[in-house]
Amino acid sequence: MQAGKVYLIGAGPGDPELMTLKAVRKLNAADVVLIDDLVNRAVLSHARVDARIIEVGKRGGCQSTPQAFIHRQMIAEARAGRVVARLKGGDPFMFGRGGEEVEALRAAGIAVEIISGVTSGIAAPAALGIPVTHRDWAPGVTFVTGHTRDGNSVNWAALAAARTTLVIYMGIKNLAEIVAQLLEAGLPATTPAAVIENGTLAEQRQIKSNLGNLQAATQQAGIGSPAIMVIGEVASLAHIETCTRIAVKAA
Repeated sequence: MQAGKVYLIGAGPGDPELMTLKAVRKLNAADVVLIDDLVNRAVLSHARVDARIIEVGKRGGCQSTPQAFIHRQMIAEARAGRVVARLKGGDPFMFGRGGEEVEALRAAGIAVEIISGVTSGIAAPAALGIPVTHRDWAPGVTFVTGHTRDGNSVNWAALAAARTTLVIYMGIKNLAEIVAQLLEAGLPATTPAAVIENGTLAEQRQIKSNLGNLQAATQQAGIGSPAIMVIGEVASLAHIETCTRIAVKAA
């Protein structure tokens, strides 16, 4: 029996129309779809009606499918000669464990193709009109997780010193610590900031604030996960009319 293949597909930030054409084509070719919890189920309209859908959800603070199980499932399905779509939110290589999955598949001798997706770290800010880079204010951008695997703290002092836009994934739980460390590192309390929950979806909510008031504004608005935080001068460009939930003026 000829071995199958795995397509590691980025489903985009949430809005199903932001899924790429290539992702749609490869999803439609799959016999089996392993789908993450944060992927918008509307994209499954592009899967074949006879495709088998396997839920392998992962969400912070909830019971998650073990990563080892996901590896075994993909390998077993491909070895059975099936085409597998591993459907992940955003981009599979941006905090999506895509690297781990590619390593496991290649070690098992399984053919794998990566289909890039639009990451929420760019799409969510863009939904508010925030460019993550800007020739006048932000010569670069740093994408960073607010929740590390081993619990070790990110070097926030180094990131503050870099003076690039900070785009923080999975940071709501540790927001107080992140803000405290950035302030301690010398980032001004007046630094513009924004938080976007469920970016690009109909239920998107957001706040526009500054670093010093960010935790209070986020809590007052009831913003929760999944959310993207943007810290830097470019956050001041967020469209005010789309940030009416809470707007905290710089102190």
